[in-house]
Amino acid sequence: MSTIICKAAVCWGPDEPFKIEQIQVDPPRLGEVRLKILCSSLCHTDVLRWHGIPQALFPRVLGHEGVGVVESVGDGVTDIKVGDTVIPTFIGECGDCPNCSSGKTNLCRTHPVSFSGLMPDGTSRMSTAGGRSLYHLFSCSTFSEYAVVSAHYVTKVDPGLPQPVASLLSCGFTTGFGAVWREAKVETGSSIAVFGLGGVGIGAVAGAKMMGAGRIIGIDVNDKKREPGEAFGATDFVNPGKIGGRSAVEVIRELTGGLGVDYSFECSGVAACLMRPSNVLKWEAV
Repeated sequence: MSTIICKAAVCWGPDEPFKIEQIQVDPPRLGEVRLKILCSSLCHTDVLRWHGIPQALFPRVLGHEGVGVVESVGDGVTDIKVGDTVIPTFIGECGDCPNCSSGKTNLCRTHPVSFSGLMPDGTSRMSTAGGRSLYHLFSCSTFSEYAVVSAHYVTKVDPGLPQPVASLLSCGFTTGFGAVWREAKVETGSSIAVFGLGGVGIGAVAGAKMMGAGRIIGIDVNDKKREPGEAFGATDFVNPGKIGGRSAVEVIRELTGGLGVDYSFECSGVAACLMRPSNVLKWEAV
């Protein structure tokens, strides 16, 4: 295997415009795979890292949502082969550690989330044409035509799955879906509210429908979110900016006969939604 020369979107500093540049992507090492990225999508986590939050690691190739085909594999990789369609993930799973076997969390202790911008061995697999190392995002960088990822952080998917759909499964959608399915374990007939119908919120709605929730209330300040919310299973839609000065909480209570919902999922990232109910009135488009 040899180094690949390809194009990537490189960020050189906080809030600086991305530059499409030729970079070098090294061959995969022990326990790693190299992917040809087919499709990549944008997550708010990428935006935060672009701002330099929480760590200003530059120059960097961002991107952690994507789908690709395995181009080559390193030594020790046995369950992933060349030609497999995979999505990179930022959470690994060994299946044996106390966390993986607990049934309560998937924050693996053997393969933890990496915030160093480097591969598990502390080095980078990407560099500029001039040889300067580039930081990864987590254990991958999908804003590149090729990327090296630890084999513990990839998941095989059906190659027939539309690429844009597969890309979104890397992070946002599955975060919401898993919150309902694996964390809350919503029961059949339950009522739920989902604040924010972006990628995470839509995942929560879809998860609630799969679990048999009876009433699924989607809350968003953007009326355009009503249609996709209902398509994925929302039974009701509330726009906090168009309810006559009442709070979303008041409307939710009305919809549920004064009882409120059994489960509520905050998927907007808006601070007011995490505070006392009266502050929901201050939720505005950002």
